[in-house]
Amino acid sequence: MPRRARVLIDGGYYHILTRGNDRRKLFRYKSDYRYFINILKKYLAKSNLNILNYCIMPNHIHLLIRAEIAQELPKFMQGVLQVYADCFRKKYNSTGFVFQNRYKSLLIEKDSYLFEYGRYIERNPLRAGIVQNLSDYEFSSYAFYAEGIKDKLITVMNPLYLELAQNEIERLQLYKKYVLTERPYEVIVDQALRIS
Repeated sequence: MPRRARVLIDGGYYHILTRGNDRRKLFRYKSDYRYFINILKKYLAKSNLNILNYCIMPNHIHLLIRAEIAQELPKFMQGVLQVYADCFRKKYNSTGFVFQNRYKSLLIEKDSYLFEYGRYIERNPLRAGIVQNLSDYEFSSYAFYAEGIKDKLITVMNPLYLELAQNEIERLQLYKKYVLTERPYEVIVDQALRIS
């Protein structure tokens, strides 16, 4: 069966998901996460794409991207994943596929959903039981929005973030409360976004 063509719209927002092959770990040490973040930063500098929210988990990756020029998104993802896969295979003396299938890219059709996608992405370490406090997880955009800590991947904020409040201190507090409040539908969303 042929692959379904990706929907690419200039100025569109995309939730990007990819997972390690057979759900294996993509990142074994902190240095692996940092290397991947540096690859993202390098490729972002050469593109018209912006990461608004992200979370890099041990065996999968979530990115919320605004694609000013949507045709750049597939090349960006191909480059980032290929460079990391090559490094992974060399470092861990591995063969075969590093990533499972091709990445998913979900077009976010309503700007009003951007905050909820960002929230979903950043809550991953809590849902997975990796941390009890999201502030303890260093490989996501949560600290940028909830604590005002500079992030090398975020150069353009989620546009709904600035609408939270008039001043930064209040925005930080409201964002933290928004992300940390559990929602009853999260299990359903997890199932819908599962990478097969």
